[in-house]
Amino acid sequence: MVDELVTETSDHTEVEHPRNIKSYVVRSGRMTPGQDKSYTELWQIYGIETDEQMLDFCKLYEKQSPLILEIGFGMGDSLIEMAANNPACNYLGIEVHKPGVGRLLGNISERSLTNLRVMRADAVEVLKSQIPDESLQAVYLFFPDPWHKRRHNKRRIVKEEFIQLLRTKLQSHGQFHMATDWKDYAVQMLKEMRGAPGFKNCSDSDDYIPRPEHRPMTKFERRGERLGHGVWDILFEKQV
Repeated sequence: MVDELVTETSDHTEVEHPRNIKSYVVRSGRMTPGQDKSYTELWQIYGIETDEQMLDFCKLYEKQSPLILEIGFGMGDSLIEMAANNPACNYLGIEVHKPGVGRLLGNISERSLTNLRVMRADAVEVLKSQIPDESLQAVYLFFPDPWHKRRHNKRRIVKEEFIQLLRTKLQSHGQFHMATDWKDYAVQMLKEMRGAPGFKNCSDSDDYIPRPEHRPMTKFERRGERLGHGVWDILFEKQV
């Protein structure tokens, strides 16, 4: 990691600080009254604090089930559907955008889900300090910030150090599922994963897979599909 961090001010200009490069910026976004109410009232029920203590998933969830982590869930629409459709698994969503966290908390409450918990944090730091080794059945990274300008490509999250961090947290044969609508990023992701020790591509053609049923199609994705935009899914499995 390089000693630098770019954050974003309210007018979306970038400001440098002497910290690690991040793969995201915390954008200033106005919360709706409903999102704010959900965040205030439901965080203590469904939220998990970032205190650098190793998480005990047996205490956090009602049932001991396979655990799936989604990094950067946005507004949480896909994550809520996955958790509702697959009660046999527990889900943990990590997101830095407060309005999205508020929206997801409200949806968890409305659906009375017990298999979904939420963190508002830097997912990389949580993985390093709070996620036990070999505890995750799968990690989902759907439509991460593509940082499409060449000078910003270094901020893309799918890099060797991140991949190997995930490998330590995945169980044997655990899966890392990525999806992006930027072809250039898809190519880079595939290249990074092919070169990563300890992973095997689940694609029969050693490239991309069709969208699996467990990943709901978002409104944004449907609109892009109508406009002829592509989406690339990449799935790799941890090898023993």
